Amino acid sequence: MKHYRQRTILLAGLLATLLISCAREEETEARESVLDGISHVEDEIYLEVPDVARWCDRLDLGGRRVDVGDAELYVEEEGSGTTLVLINGGPGGTHHYFHPWFSRASDFARVVYYDQRGCGRSDWEPGEVGYSVDQAADDLEALRKALGAGKWVLLGYSYGGFLAQWYTVRYPENVAGLVLLGSSPGMWVEMEPGRQYDYLSEEERTRLREIRTRLAEVDEERGWTYQEYVNRLLYNNFLNGDWKRQHFYRPSRERAAEIALYEWHHDPDFRGQIGPTQGRIDLTGAFQNSPVPTLILEGEWDLTWNTDKPDILLGNHPGAELVTFQDAGHGVYDEDPDRFFSVLERFIRDLPDLSAVDVAPYREYLLEWDRERQDSPEYFVRGGWGRSANEELSAAYSREWLGHFERPTDFMKIGFALYDLEDYEEGLVVFQRMREAAREAENVEYEAMALIWQGHMLDLLGRRAEAIPLYQEAADMDVQESWQHSQFGIEYVLSPYAAERVTSPFRRIENRER
Repeated sequence: MKHYRQRTILLAGLLATLLISCAREEETEARESVLDGISHVEDEIYLEVPDVARWCDRLDLGGRRVDVGDAELYVEEEGSGTTLVLINGGPGGTHHYFHPWFSRASDFARVVYYDQRGCGRSDWEPGEVGYSVDQAADDLEALRKALGAGKWVLLGYSYGGFLAQWYTVRYPENVAGLVLLGSSPGMWVEMEPGRQYDYLSEEERTRLREIRTRLAEVDEERGWTYQEYVNRLLYNNFLNGDWKRQHFYRPSRERAAEIALYEWHHDPDFRGQIGPTQGRIDLTGAFQNSPVPTLILEGEWDLTWNTDKPDILLGNHPGAELVTFQDAGHGVYDEDPDRFFSVLERFIRDLPDLSAVDVAPYREYLLEWDRERQDSPEYFVRGGWGRSANEELSAAYSREWLGHFERPTDFMKIGFALYDLEDYEEGLVVFQRMREAAREAENVEYEAMALIWQGHMLDLLGRRAEAIPLYQEAADMDVQESWQHSQFGIEYVLSPYAAERVTSPFRRIENRER
């Protein structure tokens, strides 16, 4: 059905189209791509970012704040018809990612832009339990109700794709369609390493290190805020080749300034709190019986991932449609916009009308899937490193778990949890198993750490004579890697630290994180 608009809305749409065309022309003048292999190093490190206007202001979308209970979210809207909510990446990005491109979608949908709690122009209010993905999904549901959206289509970009999937698991009856754009799979599966640094020249890599060092020095002198430092870092990085990690085409200097100023803006505590809550969710199997139509959009040159990722994501969404864009990176919509919006429009216009009867069997399936998820040892081990997560892990732990894991990091997590609860005897057993796993993986770094933490357990048990040989063995390994355990506020170089413990015993340090 066509949606006839008032003249003022039509004029606004024409203005938006003109602005988009200008931006697109500027972006595509050179069309240098990541495949050209051109190395860019600026002569200067810029201590100020050029002042460019927000697209929100240029498009005049009239943003407003929407109450979702204990916080207000910043929201913009344009267009009419099926509601399409855009979920940005990060964690820690903003809705500005999508401007001005998604104004094209207003021709066939009611487009909703918003900033997640703790990001952009929304409230930086973590609530009683801190920022979490459950909170983010619940905020999204509260926003849907406040907007009177009914069933809506979720488009999740990058991390936003994870959040869109998690919302769908929690509220499947409210999802008319799911669009996953360069999306995180959200699965505990082995994947090939990402390719983000494969196309950076050695000259550019060196320059990026120099930028970090120089900006850190100036930050020390001037006392920038966290955001002021991040803005300058992003801008300089983009001008010196860092764009190649996620873009196929080189952005203009103006675009680099827009990204630096407006697209990575969040509470400094946001990522540290929300990351662990995402890490303990495995979406494997969550969509086996899903009736929700799903569209997966991938750039062939999305170097965030490797080439195996699209098929891994598709395998977890039986019946989904996968569309690949050849000359595009992580975003797609700003590099092949004509095809992108054609595919998106067709998907939205062809959506079936799902009924409660259609969704009911899937809801039942999810209840059992979620029970199994929360009963698994991985659920506890993948939690955060703070005190409360470790208390939860220790309460659920049994020694049978040790036959379940293979990675040294899993044993380290369990060992730290037992240490927190002062169960040093069992912690010693776990760190012994960590050493075995490290040897099997031929990882001397983790083997040295396992020896050190065995020594710590023995020191705390009053068995100093047994601890010293373990410290000495780790010292003799000559492992010079540095490790930081932020929850304990300690950082050390492995073998030199072990040598110190040969002469002085370890004293207990308390976990400082919630």
